[in-house]
Amino acid sequence: MLSVLAATAVGLLLTAFGHVRIGCLTIGAALIAAAVLRRVLPSVGMLAVRSRFTDMVTYGVLGLAITLLALVVEPKPVLELPFLESTVRFLVR
Repeated sequence: MLSVLAATAVGLLLTAFGHVRIGCLTIGAALIAAAVLRRVLPSVGMLAVRSRFTDMVTYGVLGLAITLLALVVEPKPVLELPFLESTVRFLVR
């Protein structure tokens, strides 16, 4: 838990100091690592408030979403989604 928290803190600091893409990728990787660790570790003691499945799905979906958003952030997106531009134009109208 401390390693995931530390990686998230590093990602937040990177984002605060202007490295948005790298910071968000770090946070996304930390959440994906949390999902993997929740699956692999046998027990988490008193931290087990929710079910293992709920934790894995929540961490995994949030980690993938943050990582995807970090890859499509402007300027110079690493990943270009064809429907994203029309969706943004429709929503911002």
